[in-house]
Amino acid sequence: MYLVRNVFHVKPGKARAFIENFKKGMPHLLATGLVKNSKILTDTASTFWTVVIEQEVEDLNAYLNMAKTMGKNDEFAEIAKNYAEMSLGGHREIFLIEE
Repeated sequence: MYLVRNVFHVKPGKARAFIENFKKGMPHLLATGLVKNSKILTDTASTFWTVVIEQEVEDLNAYLNMAKTMGKNDEFAEIAKNYAEMSLGGHREIFLIEE
């Protein structure tokens, strides 16, 4: 099992809107069956306006392929188009969960 953390640095004052927008897209990710235990985290003592989307995935290759093709889902693409407008940038962290 892998833990994927998508770390976003959002524009000042945009964290709440970013989170609400991501919540609208979450059902599309869950519907793929590839994402488990998804969480949305916000900073309390880190770099200001940081939002982390944390997800557990069983099949990392399938997850990465899904991430590349989700934009072809018209409804998800409509939701996701605002991410770039609210974000200053970010990065992805991938960890192997040692059980």
